[in-house]
Amino acid sequence: MLFTTGCAATAQDTPAAEVVLKVGDQKGGAKSVLTAAGLLNDFPYKIEWSTFTSGPPLLEAASAGAIDVGGVGNTPPIFAAAANAKIAAVGASQGQVEADAILVQESSPLKTVADLKGKNIAVAKGSSAHGQVLLTLRKAGLTTKDVTLNFLQPSDAYSAFTQGKVDAWAVWDPYTAQAQQEAKARVLATGEGLSNGYGFQVAGRKALDDKGKNPAIKEYLIRYYKAQKWADTHREEWAKAWSAETGLKYEVALAAVNRNGDQAVKIDDRLIKSEQELADAFTEDRTLPGKVDFAKFVDTRFQGDLA
Repeated sequence: MLFTTGCAATAQDTPAAEVVLKVGDQKGGAKSVLTAAGLLNDFPYKIEWSTFTSGPPLLEAASAGAIDVGGVGNTPPIFAAAANAKIAAVGASQGQVEADAILVQESSPLKTVADLKGKNIAVAKGSSAHGQVLLTLRKAGLTTKDVTLNFLQPSDAYSAFTQGKVDAWAVWDPYTAQAQQEAKARVLATGEGLSNGYGFQVAGRKALDDKGKNPAIKEYLIRYYKAQKWADTHREEWAKAWSAETGLKYEVALAAVNRNGDQAVKIDDRLIKSEQELADAFTEDRTLPGKVDFAKFVDTRFQGDLA
């Protein structure tokens, strides 16, 4: 059953000028694409941005009420749900998973996923890359207990990878493109055929219970998914803006843009089933201590507006 209780999105007791929407973001994320698409120019609410290195710390902040809403990949909400975080997925998108990669150095002797047995893999704990590692290993008949996972955020993982301190690195774009172009990384495996490619906008329960913030969250979600559409049809323009915002080389940004193109999708039974299967895989791997009921961490109140 979908979680739909709470204040109606249309209720607004607080004037827009007094509402401050606190948004969690990641490198080259929502702020960059909304700015490039020109969709922040007349945004009727004040936004306070906070940048996070990956999804898990962003959701910790959302659960604590430090931010109201933010974007993450397919795995962070599962780990947050396992910790009974006070969050709910309120919007979803789906994209290509070619950039969700397990990378090795160009000269690495590792040729197949089976070769990872007994090796060290750098990955951000609870990130979408963590999910991809789990599924990739499982397909090869391995578990996460057959490797050593070095839980590192992307910047630290990049250093460890380039210095040869780990055997492989599981990550997403733009880090995948950056490692390929600047460190000559080789792709050992991608998420194709394994990862569901979902990404989520997730809100804190405190924000969802705030009548004044609900219209701001709704407006933000509508504009964010419009910006995704813009980016998909203005790829070179988006890559230039992304490069300028993040300091990434234009070639890195363009490579990442050309193999992504996330688009809004409905939060429906099919999506929930896919996320539940991923959650169950983590439980079976004993990475999570118990069963997660993903449907309890979904709120569909904005779906009609996002359609």
